Amino acid sequence: MNLHTLAGAIALGLSAATAQAVTTMPATTIKIVAFNDFHGQLESPGNFRNLPTDAASTIPVGGVDWMAGYVADLKAQNPSTIVVSAGDIIGATPLVSALFHDEPTIETMNRLGLEFNAVGNHEFDEGKNELKRMQTGGCHPTDPNSCKGAEVGTPVPFEGAKFKFLAANVVETANGKTLFPQYAIKVVGGVRVGFIGMTLKETPTIVTPTGVAGLTFTDEAATVNALIPKLRARGVEAVVVLIHQGGTIPITQSVATINNCDNGLADSPIKTIVNQLDDEVDLVISGHTHQAYNCQIANKAGRLISVTSANSQGRVLTDIDVTINTANGEVSAVNAENIAVVRNNSAITPNAGIKTIVDNYKALATPIANRVIGTISAAITRTATAAGESALGDVIADAQLAATSPAGFGEAVVSFMNPGGIRADLTYPGSSAGEGDGKVTYAEAFTVQPFGNTLVTLTLTGAQIHTLLEQQFTGCTAGYPAGAPASGQPFNRIMQVSGGFSYEWSEKGTPCDNVDPASIKINGVVVDPAASYRVTVNNFMADGGDQYYVLTQGSNRLGGALDLDALESYFLANGSVNPGPRNRILLAPTP
Repeated sequence: MNLHTLAGAIALGLSAATAQAVTTMPATTIKIVAFNDFHGQLESPGNFRNLPTDAASTIPVGGVDWMAGYVADLKAQNPSTIVVSAGDIIGATPLVSALFHDEPTIETMNRLGLEFNAVGNHEFDEGKNELKRMQTGGCHPTDPNSCKGAEVGTPVPFEGAKFKFLAANVVETANGKTLFPQYAIKVVGGVRVGFIGMTLKETPTIVTPTGVAGLTFTDEAATVNALIPKLRARGVEAVVVLIHQGGTIPITQSVATINNCDNGLADSPIKTIVNQLDDEVDLVISGHTHQAYNCQIANKAGRLISVTSANSQGRVLTDIDVTINTANGEVSAVNAENIAVVRNNSAITPNAGIKTIVDNYKALATPIANRVIGTISAAITRTATAAGESALGDVIADAQLAATSPAGFGEAVVSFMNPGGIRADLTYPGSSAGEGDGKVTYAEAFTVQPFGNTLVTLTLTGAQIHTLLEQQFTGCTAGYPAGAPASGQPFNRIMQVSGGFSYEWSEKGTPCDNVDPASIKINGVVVDPAASYRVTVNNFMADGGDQYYVLTQGSNRLGGALDLDALESYFLANGSVNPGPRNRILLAPTP
């Protein structure tokens, strides 16, 4: 809604005295506390650096009990407070939440006071039916690790979310209705505030296709703009968009930079969306990119509006004050500030009840989490070469090939792993579990691969393997199905490959011409375009996830072990595992 300034009032022909009266009409201020990309991080994710240039100076941050303490403190400052999330509160979560199908996250968020969550892509990791259970409650249909309330101090059966999931642009194709409500209206301080929840429209390209089967994801800006008349008709005076899409700022994340907006989110999806939004939108709370920023971005009318994001995993909260002129319903000011959730802040009291719930779940998970599954000789990280290959990617691909190469288990000759499925490094120093240096616990391995994917071995021709490699790069849409993104990959997604497989690539500026077919080799032999090869991937990739669409054409599919079980078996079979060599994917020499 447009801000009537003193200068604007004078421009309309009002006297200075009348204009001053317009700007001093009675006003009320509501507070919105926002976060995004919590990812079930019930405990502290660790330390956060103070300065972008100093990795040594850090502070302990996060933990849902401390988040709740900060929320309570902010509510004490203004009783007219609403707590919201811009998506991914669940999915890709630590074992203490994931082992129990993220019920601990929902239960603790209920007690933190969350009211609205815009559904993110990771909420679909286990499919729409499981997501609906997160909202409505009830026990998981097959897993005995569900409904542990009697042991942790929460209701039985699982209570479900007391807050609302919002998904304005997620439509069930069978009935044409949205999966969850498009928006919610909250009366705060006598003001009707509308919250529109939005999922990134690219969700089908980054979530297991079975997880979004039967769903359509529509354009974000068009969906918001179409809802504005409905909200206005219902007397809404302030419009807030909660959207699981974002941008990045070109600076290392730190306490000192969480309110920056360097480069103005240039060339980012969220800036493109905001530039198309109706002038009635007053505030955009974003997420997805795990960045903290506090920006002013022009809407469709050219007016600057606040666009915020709060990093991830509970490190940061956004404290937003929205001032509304109660005489005319116009928003007169939006002031946002990102604040770090510092765990040693003496002015904040962490929520003891929430901590008890987390501790009880941790006690149930600890025997599983602390089990040592293997040994490493040094840290094995996701740090990639210029060609896109990481030591940890090598190890995971090797583990998957080892699990599927034997007769009867797939007879695979190569394994590919999507880089987005590798979520953490394997560090060498021992953890707080006390397992010792170089020991890998189940919890550490789970943090690396938290999705519970299964292995799939399928047959591709050599030509299809070449297409698969080309589909890693932006611009190549060869083999794309109808309705797939017309521009191809949003960025290069270099798959990790198993030992014995190698190739060279260079970006030549021509789509689908980055990989020399003669460089694609298995055990030193050039791949024959007409020959057939057994290839292992995870089920996410096999179904076309991350836009590796050619994999859906693979024949003679054979399901295999859980990816994490394959990694554990690899550790057991190989003793102390070394970092991968990072010599399988090469950049072609410059002509």
